[in-house]
Amino acid sequence: MNFIKNYTKLAVFAAVVLMAATSCNDKQTAEAPKAGGPALENLKIRYIDEDSIMANYNLAKDINEAMLRRQNQFDAAQKQRGNEINKFGNAMQQKYQNNQYLTEEAFNADQAKLQKMQADAENYLASLQQSIQNELNQSQIQLLDSIDNFMKDYAKKKGFDMVLRKSATLFIDEKYDVTKEVVEGLNKRYNKVGGKVAPAPVKPAEAAPAKADVPKLSTEKPATPGKVDLKKKD
Repeated sequence: MNFIKNYTKLAVFAAVVLMAATSCNDKQTAEAPKAGGPALENLKIRYIDEDSIMANYNLAKDINEAMLRRQNQFDAAQKQRGNEINKFGNAMQQKYQNNQYLTEEAFNADQAKLQKMQADAENYLASLQQSIQNELNQSQIQLLDSIDNFMKDYAKKKGFDMVLRKSATLFIDEKYDVTKEVVEGLNKRYNKVGGKVAPAPVKPAEAAPAKADVPKLSTEKPATPGKVDLKKKD
């Protein structure tokens, strides 16, 4: 599971076109502006580099760090549960090799315990995965809203007719770049509220998440009483 990769793919859309302009087809573009409307050469247009904003806006950086910590938490939990299952499975193998299963009931009890360990691990990791995904979604909403609200106020105060994403243009002169000023404004506002990422509410899983990977050990009954194969399945 790579939450950070998903986060990066989503975050690249954070810097959106914030002041809408009427779209024009080729015919309309060739025509002169309508009476009463602003001449194209008089429009105040600026642009921002969304990648630079994602790299330098403190809220985006804090969210990224928070997601890295959650990813590490998941990886550690997955490793711990896997080690526990492997340890118990190896112990079962050793008991079999040493003829310590004196009855089929004893074997069945350990077999049932192994199955429960696997099911519990899958359920726990799936729940943790869904919790992290919910947190990611909430953080993404917070980030987009933060940038969107700031840009609307910023554009109005500056008297801009529109602010474009650099990646949405084929060419635009660097003199219209306001990225640095926007980043400074975003961070100044973010610092005023204490520079904290809003905690994501804990929500029940809205959809069944994919089961996390945990070691799979054979729990089938032996062909003859007292014989068991505990090798890992591929």
